[in-house]
Amino acid sequence: MLMPHQELTPREIVKMLDADIVGQNEAKRAVAIAVRNRWRRKHLPEELQQEVSPKNILMIGPTGVGKTEIARRLAKLTGAPFIKIEATKFTEVGYYGRDVESMVRELVDNAIGIVRETEKTKVEAEAKQRAESRLLDQLISPRPPHTATEPEEKEKHERSRERMKEMLAAGQLEDRKVELTIEQKGTPVMLGGMGLEQMDMDLQGMLEKIMPKNSARRELTVADARKVIIEQEIEALLDKERIHDAAIKLAENLGMIFLDEIDKIVANEGKGGNDVSRQGVQRDLLPIVEGTTVQTKYGYVNTDHVMFIAAGAFHKVSPSDLMPELQGRFPIRVELSDLTKEDFVRILTEPKSSLTRQYVELMKTEQIAVNFTEDALEEIASYAFQVNQTTQNIGARRLYTIMERLLEELSFEAPDMKYATVEVNAGYVKQRLEDVSKDEDLSRFIL
Repeated sequence: MLMPHQELTPREIVKMLDADIVGQNEAKRAVAIAVRNRWRRKHLPEELQQEVSPKNILMIGPTGVGKTEIARRLAKLTGAPFIKIEATKFTEVGYYGRDVESMVRELVDNAIGIVRETEKTKVEAEAKQRAESRLLDQLISPRPPHTATEPEEKEKHERSRERMKEMLAAGQLEDRKVELTIEQKGTPVMLGGMGLEQMDMDLQGMLEKIMPKNSARRELTVADARKVIIEQEIEALLDKERIHDAAIKLAENLGMIFLDEIDKIVANEGKGGNDVSRQGVQRDLLPIVEGTTVQTKYGYVNTDHVMFIAAGAFHKVSPSDLMPELQGRFPIRVELSDLTKEDFVRILTEPKSSLTRQYVELMKTEQIAVNFTEDALEEIASYAFQVNQTTQNIGARRLYTIMERLLEELSFEAPDMKYATVEVNAGYVKQRLEDVSKDEDLSRFIL
């Protein structure tokens, strides 16, 4: 099952990623080629398709430089099922923690959401027609029983229904009250612990079938009732088995799993304790990445063609410290560079949803016009770069803390300032950040 966006060329993918992410061209090119290879695979003869496995990617670079954002934006562009998960959440089988197979189950859940939305659009028109019919049934009295004057009564009833239908279409009955029966789902039973995730899903499904469904009569306006009825009709029209089958195929062929902090499951030489489990996590991850079949409540999922993008800072360890077998499953290595002051300036201005634009739009809701001058952006970028160099380097995330500190007073006073114009220039930035940035101990906590 191919999504339309899968036909994007690598150049087009990089261009679209550039609209939201600054720099890191090497990483963008690598993921763009990997996605295009999936499109190419689909055009191969059937027997060869099974032999072509995805070229998994290992991204190496400090926090806050765009590793996660590249993968997330890529999934959004291609319409592929995508999950981000921290490798540190897993433990080896036999230890308390999450089972590595749970990531595949999460991927299928994500795929079901995508397929479900697609199917909903297909049945929406019919659901709306059914909803209007049900609303009419609620608004007018039922058809009279058989009598000698049945034709006249029937005709009168039909005229009344047509008149009500016109009023409903014209929006004249939106505030009229109707009674609806609404089903209420019971509270799910949650089980915790290693190996209980699949059991929890199976038990939950069994209980849903056994337990009686609670239903309640509620009085709603026509406007609110229409939304509820449309949702009920969509549910009735959806073919759940078909959705589950399509979702499994989508997850198997286009699924993307982003494994963050993979460097944290590398065992340190000479240390015990958790390192035993870390090495075990790598062993448990290996079959999933190589290709295996995982049981989910919707059916069996094969991971042969799921694409894995792993990422880590690799400060204290190197990719070569991973198990050789696991290293071999990530043939594409890309190193993401530290952000420079110039990068920070671009991050503040170039992306469609840049931080400066977000704050400008937020202040607009209070009827306040905020203008950032060029020298202000240079100054903000300079502070971000400086604090990253002197304290912990957290990449672009430093801009969030600096912008919050910079505009804290304005955000607080905004509701009382109505229709004001505020210019944020270099002087404004220095006034609010100079003292904090000069004191290294203070900036360590505040910025």
